[in-house]
Amino acid sequence: MNKSEKFTLAGGAGQMEGVIDYPGIAPRGVALVAHPHPLYGGTMDNKVAVTLMRTFVNLGYVVARINFRGVGASEGVHDHGKGETDDMGLLHAWMVEKFPGLPVALSGFSFGTYVQSHLAQRLAAAGTPAERLVLVGTAAKKWELAEVPADTILIHGENDDIIPLIDVLDWLRPQDIPVIVIPGADHFFHRKLGHIKSWVTQLWHRPRLTEAEEDTSSAD
Repeated sequence: MNKSEKFTLAGGAGQMEGVIDYPGIAPRGVALVAHPHPLYGGTMDNKVAVTLMRTFVNLGYVVARINFRGVGASEGVHDHGKGETDDMGLLHAWMVEKFPGLPVALSGFSFGTYVQSHLAQRLAAAGTPAERLVLVGTAAKKWELAEVPADTILIHGENDDIIPLIDVLDWLRPQDIPVIVIPGADHFFHRKLGHIKSWVTQLWHRPRLTEAEEDTSSAD
């Protein structure tokens, strides 16, 4: 049976509250989930963040979420992404210490995609890259996201009126990275959450074709 455990962790602006969710088996990896914007009701219990957590638990990952600064029992005030990225980095270091030797995946929704894209950039520069990223409702043009690896799984709603799909396509075009578009989905994936779980599960261990492999496939 899966189990959850609450924790507190010292962050850059005080104590952060969080939850670890465990799979019913020995974990095959660690996943960190970042929630949407704190000033607009975003918490670690947001339904998209919880969907990402449950998806990774089902994939055999131990999953950690925190409330960003000023949310719930987490101390501090919103720091426009910088402090939140620092705090997510502290969570990363703590989880790596608790579960040594396991790969670490990063996932986030909306504002959380900004945080995770920048954390991924930091980890890569430090020589400890994330296993893979999952970004849902990517906050393109809302915040200045870092470029992401080619195998990043991106999911967006066709009818997102908070972060228009065209903004995501404009951000991805220079990186030549595809995005999965869920027909009829709004920003919060109302009645469409199952698509997130389904696509991440299908794609998680499927390697991205190299350019040469894509050319060969096209020729066939």
